[in-house]
Amino acid sequence: MTLLVVDDSRIMRSIIKNALAAHPKFQSVQFLEAGDGLEALRILESKKIDLMLLDWNMPGLNGIDLVRRLRDRVEFLGLPIIMVTSEAARYNVIEAIKAGVNDYLIKPVSEKALLDKIERLGL
Repeated sequence: MTLLVVDDSRIMRSIIKNALAAHPKFQSVQFLEAGDGLEALRILESKKIDLMLLDWNMPGLNGIDLVRRLRDRVEFLGLPIIMVTSEAARYNVIEAIKAGVNDYLIKPVSEKALLDKIERLGL
């Protein structure tokens, strides 16, 4: 399995990666990272990604706009996407779901919550 972590914070990418990598289920996962939506899009177009964990607020192409772009393309309709963001307002959650995220987590994220969301996706 290949997992793409997209966040403009290198620290947040490391926290997510390290939390998952410590779990036995993710020992053989390949982790890729992107600092913004445009970098993520380049990775998605060149590699098969099985799950994307995505922040909302990033420079350049933000997370919600990336989701919209991806869901407009047939080849990415089945890509599981979990938005991991500090955007906690109800309207943000609704907007993200309408855009096509599979699930939504509000930072700070516990390891258990992250693992539970991924498990619910059947991964």
